[in-house]
Amino acid sequence: MPPRDEGYLKFQAIWTETPPFPESKISNLNHWRSVIYKLGLIGAYESGIGFGNISQRLDAAGQFIISGTATGGIPKLTGAHYALVQRADPAQNKLYCKGPVIASSESMSHAVIYRECPEINGVIHIHHLNLWKKLLHRVPTTDRSATYGTPEMAASIVALLQETALPELRIFVMEGHEEGIFAFGETLESAVSVILEHLGEWLGLSAYNQTLP
Repeated sequence: MPPRDEGYLKFQAIWTETPPFPESKISNLNHWRSVIYKLGLIGAYESGIGFGNISQRLDAAGQFIISGTATGGIPKLTGAHYALVQRADPAQNKLYCKGPVIASSESMSHAVIYRECPEINGVIHIHHLNLWKKLLHRVPTTDRSATYGTPEMAASIVALLQETALPELRIFVMEGHEEGIFAFGETLESAVSVILEHLGEWLGLSAYNQTLP
């Protein structure tokens, strides 16, 4: 059964509304988001609740552009569907963002990955129940008590980055968020490749990730 509260913000969003982003700002994000959407790894449940999100680092300070909240079920996003995260404060459970929409409910998790890994420029959160079951505790796995979008989840991700091989593996499972998987890389293409590699292993297709669009 998919999580019923998927998509709801669990942090305090300090949001400044702005006009939509120009296409030039989101073209790369949109390309890889479309790839993941077509694979059904970002989307919406029959209930209409969306799942999955994608982001790209903007600068060395850790600002990043991310798909907005409640956009998972939209097939093709535009500049009206993204937000710029300026700063995250997990200790205070606050996230500062601007854009035409509020940043994704998973933005806090993206933020700590960028903060802890300055070489990382792309982060993707997907849902896939069977892959989640296969990878659970076989790759770094967040604490069962940590639910998505919370300071506890952020702290659990940081612990994995500091205490496990996650910086090299670049994929982790969220035990307290059924179906939830994160992957990241120096580029969005490399983050997608990590996902496809594991999907290929699950499907028994060794060359699954060699057909990136």
